[in-house]
Amino acid sequence: VQLQASGGGLVQAGGSLRLSCAASGRTSSNYDMGWFRQAPGKEREFVARIGWNDGSTDYEDSVKGRFTISRDNAKNTVYLQMNSLKPEDTAVYYCAAGIYPSGRYGMDYWGKGTQVTVSS
Repeated sequence: VQLQASGGGLVQAGGSLRLSCAASGRTSSNYDMGWFRQAPGKEREFVARIGWNDGSTDYEDSVKGRFTISRDNAKNTVYLQMNSLKPEDTAVYYCAAGIYPSGRYGMDYWGKGTQVTVSS
C-alpha cells in the first residue's frame, strides 16, 4: 500500500487546513487509517484514527474538538480537517494504514509527511 499525503502549508493561528491522504496499491484489504505528527526535536505522536468497518474515530486529547478525521472508502482517501490551529500543532504530518483492527499503534504502512506550520 502506498500513501500520499497532501494539503499542508503555512497558516495563521486560528486558521484551518485540510489534509488528504490517497492510498494506492493493495487497497482491497480492510485498513484502519490514521494521522500522526512529528514536531522538531520530538518523537512522532498519534493524532487521529478512523476505523475501516464502522468509521469509529479516536483522537489525541489535544486535538479533540478541533480536528476531524474522515474517510471516503470509494476513493481510498482519508482526510484530516484541522480547525482552530495553534502554533503547537506545527509538525510534519504523516498518514498511516494498518490492517484492521490496527488500533492506534498497529499501523503497517506510512506515507511521506506533509509540513504544517502555524504562525502566531
